Amino acid sequence: MFLAGYATQFIASTAAYCAIGCCSAASKEVLRHSARVAWSCLFFLAMVTAWLMRDFAKPLLEKLPWIIRDAAASELGDKWFGQQAVYRVSMGNFLFFATMSLSLIGVKYKSDKRDTYLHHGHWMLKLGAWLVFTALPFLLHNDVIDAYSWAARFGSGIFLIIQMVILLDFVASINETWVANAEDNEKWLYALMTVTVAAYAGALTLAGFMFYWFKPSGAGSCSLNIALITTSLLLVVGFSTLSIAPFVKQGSIFPAACIGLYCMYLCFSALQSEPHDYECNGLGQQLTAASGTTLAVGMLFTLGAVVYAAFRAGSNTGLFRLDGSDAGDLPSEQSALLETSAGLDGVPEGQVADRGSERKETAMDDFIPVTYNYSFFHLIFALASMYIAMLLTGWGSVAQEKDRIDVGWSSVWVKIGAQWCTGIMYLWTLVAPVLMPERFQ
Repeated sequence: MFLAGYATQFIASTAAYCAIGCCSAASKEVLRHSARVAWSCLFFLAMVTAWLMRDFAKPLLEKLPWIIRDAAASELGDKWFGQQAVYRVSMGNFLFFATMSLSLIGVKYKSDKRDTYLHHGHWMLKLGAWLVFTALPFLLHNDVIDAYSWAARFGSGIFLIIQMVILLDFVASINETWVANAEDNEKWLYALMTVTVAAYAGALTLAGFMFYWFKPSGAGSCSLNIALITTSLLLVVGFSTLSIAPFVKQGSIFPAACIGLYCMYLCFSALQSEPHDYECNGLGQQLTAASGTTLAVGMLFTLGAVVYAAFRAGSNTGLFRLDGSDAGDLPSEQSALLETSAGLDGVPEGQVADRGSERKETAMDDFIPVTYNYSFFHLIFALASMYIAMLLTGWGSVAQEKDRIDVGWSSVWVKIGAQWCTGIMYLWTLVAPVLMPERFQ
């Protein structure tokens, strides 16, 4: 019996050691090949830190005299301390990623030392630097933090606009690619039609749920919610009608369906951000009664969505270029090297299997271009740091309750504004070739 127990413990210990070794090796391999994943994890850690500091940082801030002085003079409540903690964590991360962005300006080739030392390597040193930057704003006066909170509103707007531009470019690229592939294989055409129908079905389904959740029975007329939902449906109809109009040369029903679905989602997100005690927010009242675990999971999904948005925006090298260059400006050999495996940072597909001598490999490394703009990547995360401060504080207009993210009338109107900006930009892509044909030849 003793031997059996000892053997069981030995096997369990060996298995645990092997698992830890495998995880360690896997993490090192991920950090070596995909710095974007590591940076995204660090940014997610920053957002969770801001969330926890918002809800539990008051005892810490009360020990800092330059912070508590204003609170004591104005008799500010607990929620004010939460806002201050979020702004300071956000500012620290903004400064950290902005510093990385400035440090990596002009990195074009893998042979650049900044690629190895700043972007891909020395993660423990960068983690220490991140901790220093995160702690630094807690030493600043409240007036500096108040000024940053207003700057964060502006930076968050830029972040949202970048997301809209990327969405429009992505939908247009998918449409062009699938239509071109459909000339050789009809399955692509069927796939395009299926996704289009699914997008319209999703938009109509979402509208039905919104009428049910945000016009609850016995809540009055709820004219604002009805107007916002109806306007969103009219946008979908307008996109579809204009995209197939005879005078529109570059219109297509697929982008109209996708942008319409996205606008309906923005309307839903805006209505969901209405104060939970508002009588016309039936969904918010249900969430108020939900368990803490359910709300926490929902918040984690929201934070994860922001991380993914920042990851995709920062990786979009073809659409945004800070140095004004274009992939076509590179020699053909270097342009081919830009085609890398998904998720890897600069591991060209044609270079992995066939490597010559070490001398040849070293010579080739000097001419391998980076696969995305490192400086722009970190700039996006700097702007996303500002955006997360707005989410956690209701765009600075109202202190958020615990277990709440992005709730308040300011959040509602920001999202409605984003919906209209998206619609206007999409409509411009349809009418611009008609109004200025010489620019689109």
